[in-house]
Formats: sequence, structure tokens, C-alpha cells
Amino acid sequence: MASAAPAAPQAVWADTIPAHRQWFWLPSRVYTFCLVEWQKLRHDRTELLTRAIQPVLWLVIFGKTFSHIHAISTPNGVPYLDYLTPGVLAQSTLFVAVFYGIQVIWERDAGVLSKLMVTPTPRSALVLGKGFAASVRAAAQVIVVIVVALLIGVHLKLAPWRIIGSMAAVALGAAFFACLSVTVAGLVLSRERLMGIGQAITMPLFFASNALYPIALMPVWLQWVSRFNPLTYQVNALRGFLLGFPAHYWVDFGVLTLAVALAVTVAATVLPRLVR
Repeated sequence: MASAAPAAPQAVWADTIPAHRQWFWLPSRVYTFCLVEWQKLRHDRTELLTRAIQPVLWLVIFGKTFSHIHAISTPNGVPYLDYLTPGVLAQSTLFVAVFYGIQVIWERDAGVLSKLMVTPTPRSALVLGKGFAASVRAAAQVIVVIVVALLIGVHLKLAPWRIIGSMAAVALGAAFFACLSVTVAGLVLSRERLMGIGQAITMPLFFASNALYPIALMPVWLQWVSRFNPLTYQVNALRGFLLGFPAHYWVDFGVLTLAVALAVTVAATVLPRLVR
């Protein structure tokens, strides 16, 4: 009589690992996934250049045009092109990160995500790794936008601490939008739906912020919406660093940090839906 085939080893999901052990592993797992994403970036540097095309076009075409027609009044008579530059930088951050969930779906389809999910790795580490990759890509945009802005005559304050602060604000914004994209991916489960939703939320997030115009020029209802938009606080911080505008950095960074923490928590909660 033939003996029965041995049963396949049962997968151990991260959810079954005690919470205190997950927290113990979290720093090393986050570092590992950040390192993996960094290696991906090193092998695909052309994307950093292609991503820079859009902000350059916004500055050179949109910014120059609206500067000449004086269509939008800016605080303290600041040239509109100067005023726009931090907004374009924030916009490029949004566009870099908001479709990051597509990469997670690709990893699901390739079978990579399911293998990662059965290891004793906190799901938040996976999400933070994606947020780190988006942050690095977005931080690279800071240098590109600053160089282009200087070439077309924008007056920026470029003390080292200001550039570092700008990169920190951009990194937090990118991490939030990347985690938001992962959340959407976990809800819709397909690239096509994610693309549609990403396109649907990108423009409202952008136009419902102070990236293009001061909040005071918005309708009252839109002013309220902008105050709950993390992109607004990112732009505030960037204008403070790059233009010397009055800024409450502790408020801006506090909101961005809280938004990232909330986005990571929600994304980690819905991530298992992709592999069920």
C-alpha cells in the first residue's frame, strides 16, 4: 500500500506572528526592503530623467505664460514663476508616487508578493519600502527642478539646510501618496482600475491645494478642502524653504508625518487582499 504524500508545509502569515515579535523585526525588515528598492533605482536611472520632463514643461511653459499675462496675484508681489516653482515640485512628487500601487500589483501577478507575505515580515515594512522608493525618486526631482528654475531666472534661497528641508518635505509627501496608491491597489485589485482611480484623484488633489494659486483666491468650500489636503502642507513647507515665505514647519511636517503614519497603517491593512 503506497504511503500518503507528505503534506505541504503550511504558510505562516505575518498576521499569526505575535505583535511584539513583529515590532522587533520591523526595523531590519524596513531596512531590507528599502535596500531592495534602492537597488531597483540604481538599475533604472533613466526613469529619474524621464520623470523630470513634466515639471520642466510646467515651469517653462505654464509658469512663463502665466507670469507674462499676470493672471494670478501672489503674496507680497512675488513673481508668479517664483511662487509656482515649489508647487510644481510638489506636483511632480504627487505624479511620481500616486501610481506606485501598480508596481505592487505587478509583484502580485509575478508571484513575488505572495512569497513575501508568508514570511514573518510585518506588512508595514513592505509598505514602507515602497514609500522609501517613492521618496528617493521624488527627492531627486528637487535637484532637477532647482537647476531648471535657476536657469529660467527663478530666485531661490539655496542654503544647504533649506535644500535638505525641501528634500525632507518632498520625501514625506511622496511616501504618503505612494502608500495611498498601495491602499487603492489593495481595494481595486487590478492595474486598469488603479490607473483610472489614480487619474481621477490626481487633478483634484493638485488643484485643491495651494500649488498654483493662494488659498485666499479659492471659493470658501475649496479653501476648507485644501486644509485637509496633505499637498497643501507640503507646498507650504517648500515655499518656506525655497522662497523664505513665513512657514510653520512644525505644523507642516506634523501633518505630513501623521498622514504618512495613517497611510502606512491603512495600506498594511488592505495589502493581504491582493494575494487572497
